[in-house]
Parts: sequence; C-alpha cells; structure tokens
Amino acid sequence: MLKIDHAKFTEIEKSDFPEIVERKGVGHPDSICDAAADLCSRMLCKYYYENYMRYYHHNVDKAALVGGIARPEFGGGKILEPQYFLIVGRAINQIFHEDKLEYIPVATICLDACKKVVSDAFRNIDLSRDIQFDYAVKPGSIDLTGVFEESDVMEQVPLANDTSFGVGFAPLSDCETITLETERMLNSDKFKEKCPGSGEDIKVMSQRVGNNVDITIANAMVSKYILDKDEYINYTNQIKDATLDLANKLIPERDVNVSVNVGDNIEQEIMYLTITGGSSEAGDDGEVGRGNRANGLITPCRTMSLEAVCGKNPINHVGKIYNVLANNMAKAIYERGQGDIIEAHVKLLSQIGRPITDPWINSISLIPADNVNFSKVEKIAEEVSQDLLSRDNIISLRERLIEGKEQTW
Repeated sequence: MLKIDHAKFTEIEKSDFPEIVERKGVGHPDSICDAAADLCSRMLCKYYYENYMRYYHHNVDKAALVGGIARPEFGGGKILEPQYFLIVGRAINQIFHEDKLEYIPVATICLDACKKVVSDAFRNIDLSRDIQFDYAVKPGSIDLTGVFEESDVMEQVPLANDTSFGVGFAPLSDCETITLETERMLNSDKFKEKCPGSGEDIKVMSQRVGNNVDITIANAMVSKYILDKDEYINYTNQIKDATLDLANKLIPERDVNVSVNVGDNIEQEIMYLTITGGSSEAGDDGEVGRGNRANGLITPCRTMSLEAVCGKNPINHVGKIYNVLANNMAKAIYERGQGDIIEAHVKLLSQIGRPITDPWINSISLIPADNVNFSKVEKIAEEVSQDLLSRDNIISLRERLIEGKEQTW
C-alpha cells in the first residue's frame, strides 16, 4: 500500500529543538563488528555463486568484539591480553550437488573476512598477536531456509523473509553532513600521512542549537608515534584544526566549535593513548547493530530503525534491503525534485512471504518547497517508488550489496 502525505513536522534545519548526530568511525568496536559481519555475507554470496551459480541461505548478523588488556606508554607499550573476535550466524554449509554431497568452508570464509576487516581498518595491529578470531556459524532453520529457497531464482522477485521495516530520509542536514564527513576525513590516508598519531577508532558526536554546531571527537591516539605530552597535544590540535577547516568548507554559514579527547587530563597524565589505534585493545567491546544506521549515522532526531543491517543476506532479508532501499528512495525523490522538495522521508514495511517489490506499507512523507503544488511532488515520489521497487532494481540492489557498493553502516 502506497501512502504519500504532506509532512506535518518542521524541516530539520528550521527546528527549534537541539539536533544530535553521531558517527562511529571505521575503527570503533561496533563498526568493526558491522563491517566484518557484512563482509562475511558478501564473501559467502560470492563463494556460493562462483561454485554453484546461485545463492544459499545465510544470516551472519551477530558478532562480538571482546576487549583485551593493554598498557600503552609514550613511544610504545605492551599488549597484555589480546582482543577476541567472534562471528555468529547461520549459513548453509552442505550442498547436494551433481549427485554428491559437498561441503562449504563457511568457517574459513568467515574467519578470512573478519581478519581482512580488522587488517584493513587498523594500520598498527598485529593479527597474530593482538587479536584472536573465532566463529560459531551453523546451518539455518527450515522455515527461513524455505522462504529463501523460493526467493533465490535469479530473475524472480524475492519473497520477504521477515515482517520488518526500513526507514530513510534525505537530504542530510548540515550537522549530519559535517559529522559524517569529519570521520571520513580523519580516517583518510591523506590525513593519517600528516597525522600518524591519530588512530582509527574515532567517534564524532555533534549537536546543533540554532546556528551553533559543537563537535566532540574521541580519537584513539597511537602511542608509538607520540614521545611526550607536547607531541600528544600537537596531534590533537591537528585533529581539531583539520575539522574546523572542513567545517569552513562544508557548512561555512554555521558557527562551529570543535573539542578533541575531552576526557583527557594532561597534568595527571590521563590521555587517550592506545597501541593499536583502537579502544578495544583495553576493554571496550563491540557488537553488530549498536553503531551507525544504514546511512552511516546515528540520528535520534530523525526516524530510525534499530535493525542490525550488516550481515543479513542481501537476497530476501528485508531488515537489510528495506533500510538501504528506503534511504536510496528518499535520496532519489529529493534529487528528482530539483529544489521543489525540501525533505523526503520513507518508511517501508514488509510481511513475511510477500514479494519485496510489494511492501505491506510504503509510506512517504514530503516537505515541499514554498509555493510548490503538492500534487507535483507527490507524482515525483510515486514515480521514484515505482522505479526503485521494480524487480530489476531489487535484483540490481542485491548485486550492489554483494559488491560492497552500498553503504550499510
């Protein structure tokens, strides 16, 4: 059922309430779990297809990163107890193929995926010493596997495997934009070359009240590059200055203030020092679904889903597909409006066994620009909805998710 309405709420940039936005960076324990779970799913899909020309049921959307014990110090330090990473889920591991039973190396695929994510995320981690990897991935239940089997024909419309919903909105506000882009900038290769003392576990929390945007950055610092307090302060000042420069480019009309590692007490030698660049080396734990939503942010002032998107299969798991699709749909509606639409908000609700192309509820709320006829923007939303809920786009979305071309965290 498609329902398009004129939003009854104020656009985010004109709201009186404080706006709060968070981004957990690539090295945050929750983000590591999200990224690893999603890569496990993608690598399973690729193995299934390359060997059997089809996909098999899996959901590897549970993972835990258990923090270790470390004693960093200026110029180095010691890892006393390694971190522990566990991937958990369900995946088909036996297939009757060409009159013989074949076994899928699910454990190896998942462990390789987890190791790759950690290795890619951290520049200063030793996979053989600083972290241990484990898995607990078993075959799936008959009922969910059965729904999946009906959905797996390559050119067939998938059937939803759950009664679930996904939400999305567009465009990002100034506060959301600077929060997202700050973490991306600080974790870029270009910035790390200039500021090697900045580790990868970065959390950006921003608030906007009126025209004032305050950004607080928690950045794990890498001890081997920092020889004393003065170097530590110099590196944190680089982080602050780079963020202010970025804000001046992206949101020049806003009054921006930036604070870095506010929990420090330099005089008492309390500083956010780490050996690996991540807080999980010393007790901070992580879990799938506790971090960023599918648009890369945590936005309590917007409509949100608590669904853990990462690790769910991209074939028929609506908990994944509808959250990504809702964001894509909102963005496409906003862009096709060419200035006639101020904001677009999308909510998609599935029903288990129902074709994914036919949501149980497809609710779209629009804020049109001043003096724009609502019927005009309503038609745009209806056209975009039809396009993106088509069989061809759903199958294309599946392939983009498998290739890692869609943002999921």
